[in-house]
Amino acid sequence: MAINPFGNSEILRPVNPWFIAFSLLVAMLFKFIPIDRNWITPDLMALVLVFWNIRQPRRIGIGVAWCFGAAIDVHSASVFGEHALAYTLLSYFAITIHRRVMWFSPVMQAAHIFPLLLAAQAITVGIRVMFGGTFPGAWIFAESVLTAALWPLTQFLLLAPQKLPQNRDNDRPI
Repeated sequence: MAINPFGNSEILRPVNPWFIAFSLLVAMLFKFIPIDRNWITPDLMALVLVFWNIRQPRRIGIGVAWCFGAAIDVHSASVFGEHALAYTLLSYFAITIHRRVMWFSPVMQAAHIFPLLLAAQAITVGIRVMFGGTFPGAWIFAESVLTAALWPLTQFLLLAPQKLPQNRDNDRPI
C-alpha cells in the first residue's frame, strides 16, 4: 500500500449519504439566491459537485450533475441545458482525474480543479453568447478563480464529519 507523500493519509469514516444530499442542496440554494450580476460570486454548486465527484465518484456521478444543472437552468430561466451540460462535463472530467487529485495537498488540488471550473464557466458563457446574449467581459472568469480558491475551505468543511476524533477511545473499534 502506497503512503501519501503529502501527509493526507488520515483514516476517514464512511460518508453519510444524507450529508452528501444535504451539502448538494445547500449549494443549490446558494445558487438560487438573487444577486446583482455585477458581483463576482463563486459557483458553490460546481465546487460541491466536483468535491463529491472526486471523493465519492460512485455515489455522485454525471446523472446527479445533470439533474442539478437542469434544476438551476429552470430556476434561472436561462437556455435549458446550459448549466446541465456544463455540470455534466465538469463531473465527467472530475471523475476522470479523481485518483490523481487525491495525492496532492488541498492547494495543489485547487490548481488541478481550476481548469475544470474555468471550462465549465466558459461553456455556460459560450452558450449564452451563442443564443444571443452579450459577452460580459473577461472579468467574468474571475468567478472560476474565486471558486477554486475556496477549495481548501470546502474540503475542510465537507470532510469534517468524516474525520476520526483526536482523543481516541481505545475501547472503541473505530
